[in-house]
Amino acid sequence: MSVEIGGVTVAQLPRTWVPPTVYRPQQDSALIATALLHEGVAGRDVLDLCTGSGVLAMTAATLGAARVVAVDISRAAVLTARLNAWRNRLSVTVHRGNFDCLPATESFDIIVSNPPYVPSSSATPSAVGAQRWDAGDDGRSVLDPLCDRAFDLLRPGGTLLVVQSEFSGEARTLERLQDRGFDAKTVQRTRIPFGPVLSSRRPYLRELGLCEPNCDDEELIVIRGKKTLK
Repeated sequence: MSVEIGGVTVAQLPRTWVPPTVYRPQQDSALIATALLHEGVAGRDVLDLCTGSGVLAMTAATLGAARVVAVDISRAAVLTARLNAWRNRLSVTVHRGNFDCLPATESFDIIVSNPPYVPSSSATPSAVGAQRWDAGDDGRSVLDPLCDRAFDLLRPGGTLLVVQSEFSGEARTLERLQDRGFDAKTVQRTRIPFGPVLSSRRPYLRELGLCEPNCDDEELIVIRGKKTLK
């Protein structure tokens, strides 16, 4: 599966089967998969946090990772990721749980994540399966703990790759990672039209001061954090 961004087809993604309550690979998936391709995965241990369908974990396995582990809090996502890895004949170990479900002794060379990051007011009506994208009032209910936990899960010199929207605070992610000891920078950007979810959130984004009255697109961002060797 490939996804077109800005007229360019990027990141040949492994084929996936995705049920309605699991996040379907989209432009953000392709963008961070492209960053993963540029990172150099072969022979390295990779952790995919918020794996969803397992597409990023499978991408890492396809690129020759020595070991791939995936984590998701959703039972449906875990079962889906396991099935997709099996269908693609790829070695991926999938765990159900939050960021603390892995043993303290576990460590990785690369962490990749496409977490929920869409701002959502408590007054916003939630669709079935909205946990796939909803991330609290400011879009950071998953991003913040992910940034904090990633440092402990990475080996010295390891890399975190995370994708998010401009509406969930690019500067805040960079600052949080830097405070934790990462050398952090934005490595990928692209603008895409609003889909159904953000179109329905336009009034709330305007209320937060993140969106002009007639806004109809968003910038997707991939941030790379390099853990210091100390």
